[in-house]
Amino acid sequence: MPHPTRRSVLSLGAAGTALALFPHHPHAAAIQPGLVPGLVYAAGQKFDKSFNEGAFTGAERFRNATGIAVSEYLPATPVQFDQAAASLLRRGVTDLVAIGFYYATPLARLAPAHPAVRFTLIDAVAEGPNIRCVTFKEQEGSFLVGVLAALASKSGTVGFIGALDIPLIRKFIAGYEQGARHARGDIKVLVNFVGTTPAAFNDPASGAEVARSQFQRGADVVFAGAGVSNFGIFAAANEARRLAIGVDSNQNYLYPGSILTSMLKRVDLAVESSFEAARQGRWNAGTVALGLAESAVDYALDENNRDLVTTAMVEAVEAARRGIIAGRIPVADGS
Repeated sequence: MPHPTRRSVLSLGAAGTALALFPHHPHAAAIQPGLVPGLVYAAGQKFDKSFNEGAFTGAERFRNATGIAVSEYLPATPVQFDQAAASLLRRGVTDLVAIGFYYATPLARLAPAHPAVRFTLIDAVAEGPNIRCVTFKEQEGSFLVGVLAALASKSGTVGFIGALDIPLIRKFIAGYEQGARHARGDIKVLVNFVGTTPAAFNDPASGAEVARSQFQRGADVVFAGAGVSNFGIFAAANEARRLAIGVDSNQNYLYPGSILTSMLKRVDLAVESSFEAARQGRWNAGTVALGLAESAVDYALDENNRDLVTTAMVEAVEAARRGIIAGRIPVADGS
């Protein structure tokens, strides 16, 4: 049977799990008055069925649970971060969450000028006494989908398509390659990128071109780690009758029968936990890395892909999960 966290983790509320990510501070007050949360999305689309939409889901869950609205700003490009933050701070935001690796430098520059504001950065690290950084062990979740990709492949060749070549994407690649080779020692793994700038996260046409190139080279399963560009990759896989793997949110439903699984990355939980920890006086600066042990990364199994994932595949991937959490299977992060 599938691991229970894969289904239950998607319905977690603010209590318990969210706060577990923020250790209790012994001198914290019970409830902090005057909380005004704000969220700066990654550049691109808010409802991207992926990274940003996961952040939105976490903010909405916090609002539904507490009645506290979250102010939002969607930058068109990463360089608009200062504009986005200034807009939210003018609205009196006390807790600002920014999601996106490219916000690390501007956030580190901004935070000292607003010492009373609690800043949370998701997907990167920035230093500061009022900055909380939440990163993920993408390599662990990617290991699991690598196992599934290798076992589903009929050609013996699988692929990874990232937006661009950066350390964050390298974590996905490293885990995926290790998982695939753990399942099949003779598997071939192709790696390509959509572009060389953050715009590559929002280029479905180029994503489709890269996918078609990998299919021509023999790949029959491709892991799409390219944001909105994934839409082009998925469409190309569907047209070519190949399989794709989604990322960040559960994207299985976009092309049922063509998406083998999705590597879940709980951005929603990171956003929700930041606001809830601040509300309960448990927020603290520093850096935390979340992985399989915290149910912060996973793979998706539902009615849209159940026919693609056999019982033997589930058993193999669950054995890998147990091995990683227990420390028997080390997973390098590609650094």
